[in-house]
This record gives sequence, C-alpha cells and structure tokens, in this order.
Amino acid sequence: MPVYESIKNADNKIIISSKNRDSVVFGWEEVVSSLSELAGRGSKNIALDGWYGINFGKIAKALTKCLEEQGRDVLLIPATKLYVSREEIIAYNQPYVTDDPGFGKVNKNGRIEDIMSSEAVNTVKEKLARKENQVGIIYGTGAGIQAFAELLDVTCYIDNTHQKVQWDMWDGKLPTFGSDVPTEGYNWKEYNYSDYYMLKRQKDYMYEAMDFYIENYFEDDLVLINKDTYDEIMSTLVKYPIHEVKIFSPGPWGAYRYRDMDYGVENLSNNAWNKIAGPELRILIDFGGKRSISMPMLNTMQYGKELVGELIDKQYPGLFPLDIWLDDGWHPTPQPAERISMPMHIHPSSKYVEDHFDEPLGRYETYYIAEAYEGANTWMGFQDDADIEEWERLCEESQNITPIENWKDFIKNWTSKEGDLYLIPPGTMHGHGGNQMVLEMDTNPSINGTEYSFFEYDFARPSWDDDAKSMTGKPLKMHLEHGRNMEKTRRASWVNENLRSTPQVVKWTKEYYIEQYKSYSVMPYHVERIHFEKCGDYSTEGKFMHMLTLTVGSKVTVRSKNNKELSAVCDKFQTLVVPASFGDYEIINEEGGRATCVIQRWKEG
Repeated sequence: MPVYESIKNADNKIIISSKNRDSVVFGWEEVVSSLSELAGRGSKNIALDGWYGINFGKIAKALTKCLEEQGRDVLLIPATKLYVSREEIIAYNQPYVTDDPGFGKVNKNGRIEDIMSSEAVNTVKEKLARKENQVGIIYGTGAGIQAFAELLDVTCYIDNTHQKVQWDMWDGKLPTFGSDVPTEGYNWKEYNYSDYYMLKRQKDYMYEAMDFYIENYFEDDLVLINKDTYDEIMSTLVKYPIHEVKIFSPGPWGAYRYRDMDYGVENLSNNAWNKIAGPELRILIDFGGKRSISMPMLNTMQYGKELVGELIDKQYPGLFPLDIWLDDGWHPTPQPAERISMPMHIHPSSKYVEDHFDEPLGRYETYYIAEAYEGANTWMGFQDDADIEEWERLCEESQNITPIENWKDFIKNWTSKEGDLYLIPPGTMHGHGGNQMVLEMDTNPSINGTEYSFFEYDFARPSWDDDAKSMTGKPLKMHLEHGRNMEKTRRASWVNENLRSTPQVVKWTKEYYIEQYKSYSVMPYHVERIHFEKCGDYSTEGKFMHMLTLTVGSKVTVRSKNNKELSAVCDKFQTLVVPASFGDYEIINEEGGRATCVIQRWKEG
C-alpha cells in the first residue's frame, strides 16, 4: 500500500536545558568524528545497535576510516554473524506467520537472542574480550545484546521509523536478521507479528543500556544524542500536546477533498486513508537544535503512565490504544456507490483478537461526520428483512471477483449530516458510503499498529495501482471466514436505536460548551465536542489521554493552564495527542469565528 506523508505543522517545539541542547551533535562527519573521539586510547569496544532499515555497514566503515586515519587498529564485527540461518529463522517465525492469509499471531515473549547462535555469541564475546590495543566495532541489529554488556565501552542505538521500514519492505529492499543485503521472499507477517516484537524488546532494553541515541532518518545525516539528553527530550515531550506526521494512502474509494487542504503532499492521486494520529506514525521534535529530529511515536511509550494514563498503562502495557483517521469522501461529480464506498466490513472484539491473534484489544470504531456533501451516506447494519445466510453465500461465491448485483438489498444505508456519530462495535457490518468527510476514531488493537478489518465485499472492483496512477490493480482479498465468525447480524432497527448516537450538553458557559455523545456499553471510550468562539477550557484530570481534533475553524492553540509554555497549535483536521498528565488546559481560537474540537477519551481512568 503506497503511503505519503505531510509534515505541515508537525514539529513538536519543546524546551530543554541549554546544556543538553548544546550537547547534541548534528551531521554525518561530525557524528562519526565524535564517536571516534569516544574510542580514546587503548582497547575500546563500540556497539552500533538499532532497528531495521539502518545502513549499519556504512556507518561502521565511516567510523573505521576515521579511526584508522588516527592510527588506530580496528576490529570490525558484523552482528549479522550472530544469527542462525535464514531457514532456521523462517522455521522459528512460522507459528507467528501462521497459515492465515490475512493475519498472524503475535510473538508475545520472543527475543532476538532466540534466533542467535550461542556459539557465534561466545565467539564474539571472546573477540571483544581481547586486549590488543585496538577498537572493536560490533555493528548491526543486536550488536548491544545483554550478553555483551560488560565488554562494551560505548553503546549506541540507531533508530528508524515505521514508514521507512515498510517502504523498504514493500520495495523488497529490507535486510532482516542475519543479513546485510535485502532478504528475498520476506513475509510481511514476519515483521508485523514476530520480528517487530523482538526488535521492540531489544529496544526497550537499549533505552537503559545505551550511552547514545542516534537518529538516522536521512540516509546521509546523523544526529548523536547522549542518554541524559535523550531522556530529557522524551520526558519533556510527553508534557506537551503532541503532533504526529500525517500519512495519506490512495485507494479505490479515494476522493479529493485533500486537494483543498494544503497538506503539501506531492504525487498523491486520491485520498482513501489519511491517518492523523496513532501508534505507527512518526514524530518530529524541535528542541532548539540545528534541525528537528524524527523518531517513532511509540518511543513516547517509555512514559506510558504520563501519556496514556495509569489505568491503560497497567491494563495494556506498551499499547497506544487509540487511532484517528480522516476518510476523504468529496467528489466533484456524482459517482456510483460502488466507486465511493469503502468495502463492506466488520471489526473484531477483544476476545476475538486475543483468541486468534494474541492481540490485547479489539477494534471499537466510531464515524464522526466532520463534513457532509450532497449525497452524504453511511452503510451500517443489515436490513431488517435481509437473509444473512444468503449474504454469506453470495460473498463466498463472489470472492470479490464477480459482482453481487443486489448487495444493497442486504446492507442498510443512512443519510448523513455534519455532527452525526455512528457507533460501530465489533461485529457490525459497515462502511463509509462517500460524499462526506469522516473523522474515524478507533481503538488500536496492536502495539505495532496492525489494523484488523474483516472485508466481506468490495464490489468486485479493481484496486488502486499507484505506479500506473489508476484503478487497475487486482481486486482486494476478503476475510470471509473471520467475517462469518465475528458477524453479529445487527439489523437496521437495532442500529437506529443503539448505534446512531446523539450528543447532550454536559457543561455550558457563556464562553463555551461541552457535549458528550451517548455511548453503547461495550465501547471503551467517549466521544465529546467542545464549541467556542474565543476560548474553551477542559481537563485530562490527570488520567485521560485526549485525542483532540479541530473539525470546525482554522487554527487553535492548546495550552496548559498551569504552565503556559506547554502548548501546541492545531490546524483544521489535525489531531493533537494531549497526554493524560496534562491536566487543566485552554483551547484558544487563533483565527476567529466558530470553532469545534472533537475529543476521543477513555471512559475509565
């Protein structure tokens, strides 16, 4: 799936101590030179560990050259030699890849040491232990494992972002465990369900073990951050409202409202998915250095209690539990439903994802209609008189290859208007029907952001081919078995009574008022709105992370009432992640006119 990014108003401007700010080293040559100085004199061992997608060899060779120019002897040790064979790794990963064509099973306890050769680890330990007045450089993913801790003098962690790894993976350019060249035939489920979790556990260890964090987002640029400075950056970041870098993806139901929004996205042909907040996005941090640094949003989960709140941090360790999407739906001319509708699909419950995929949380979704155009509509629930067994039979027969001519006879269509909220608990057949801008608020079932939607019918239409810039790709694959397992057969009359939500005022002042939409018992979060012209007040109460999106208005500032330095600007259709620890805050309208912010927050705290 092609992904495009927008960095408009994505910088997180924070203030850290001048001492730590000035300690950060920017630039390829400057960082390599600084690392060489750390080698000093005598025997020193340096580890260059990190995530997938880093050209460790390039960095290690540049450091070697610098050291040799200083007259130092260097022993280069590639961490790729630590691993067992690719065939053995495939066998190790098989229980997590599974035979399911669409999903896998989480490697809940594995560590990268599981796929290392104990003999190779002992050999490297012997090499590192030798005192021969040389610099030993072990480089690559796993270079800083705990087995080497007492033998390492300088330990670095080089980071990468989720999107960059996925781009390399989709293009067949990603080296994986034990390889310094692209891994042929790499199964994406290996990364999503096993490798990612082993990488994360090593990273969690390295947060404490590392001496330096290195940002390598740009291929020919490095940023060297000592551990004390890194810790100050991260502990300070989670005191502010946080921007994330938005991502856009074209697709068969993609539309064109994004062209009016000035996102600065090049080469995007239509916009089906626009993710504006969630765990797998990257963040930009401007702490006053030469440039902003990039890192994964999930690095903030080092401070889970402060960010997501104590209850979620204990109940779902490491999980960033909420997602925000913006589903584009504007077309300049009328289009048939089969062009502008999402696939008909359902989502799984927490029990279902735990039983089948070893994930901690189901997908509990809402559609908030942020803008409604002529013909705005949403598909949700089965018609009261629908023969659901016949629907399942037709979907099985179609396999999304041949059209189901009477599909509209089965699924209920609702006319939408701005401000409507559709509650979509697991097992509810649904799909964005087009001609509307949907603020899609979800729970996130997975630590690494794996998305769980069970498609049943996509109108047998071609998918999007981003190389050809046309809808000439193969039709999407369906997930009919999972769909049948989760289908709750919710019908239109029940949907109308229970899932078409209305708001009620829970606080009113002359300056602003707050509404909360009625909920359904299994939904774990509330959806609220705050309306104001000049300014409104709200609070996280020290326990509820707020996902705050500006849906009406042009620009607002979210600012702490206890410390006015802690603030961030939010543009229209942008989401700020307001940490649970943020407390009382004000929302200031910077452009005038009416403003509305939609807030997603957990029910319990």
